[in-house]
Amino acid sequence: MASQRVFQVGLRRAGVPMFSRMQPAGRIAQRRFAATQHVEESEGQEILRKQRLQRPVSPHLSIYRPQITWYGSALNRVTGIMLSGSLYLFGIAYLAAPAMGWHLETPSMVAAVAAWPVFAKVGAKVALAFPFFYHSLNGLRHLSWDLGLGFKNTTVMRTGWAVVATSVVAGLYYTFLG
Repeated sequence: MASQRVFQVGLRRAGVPMFSRMQPAGRIAQRRFAATQHVEESEGQEILRKQRLQRPVSPHLSIYRPQITWYGSALNRVTGIMLSGSLYLFGIAYLAAPAMGWHLETPSMVAAVAAWPVFAKVGAKVALAFPFFYHSLNGLRHLSWDLGLGFKNTTVMRTGWAVVATSVVAGLYYTFLG
């Protein structure tokens, strides 16, 4: 279809200088069959407003059924940002510690964490364990996709839920038994 259109436009361009005495050579003759009239600015805006009401609305994500791939992708990004952000913050604090007078060497960190109440220790382990295991296991899943394995819908769903379950089990093990 597009090649036919290009051919027709080319014929028109080639034929315009020969058959039309009113158009200078090299110019394209345009024909507009729509009737036009001058309208005021406010009237034109009203026409556009009415046309917008008749246009179809683009569907939103809320009309689709949620899938494990959506949540898995979002959670992978969020856990990656959480882990890398905390690594960068600690790295910058560790580098700035001597100049600021902070003590972030290992013995002082161990002593500080040992003084925390139990719920704070468990909360810190949970905040690190679940994102770490989910992001790591989902990274292995993505590496298998890079090899071309596991692209069937059932396999994608099964491995998505397997990553969630395994990261929960590993996170709980690390939090309470590790």
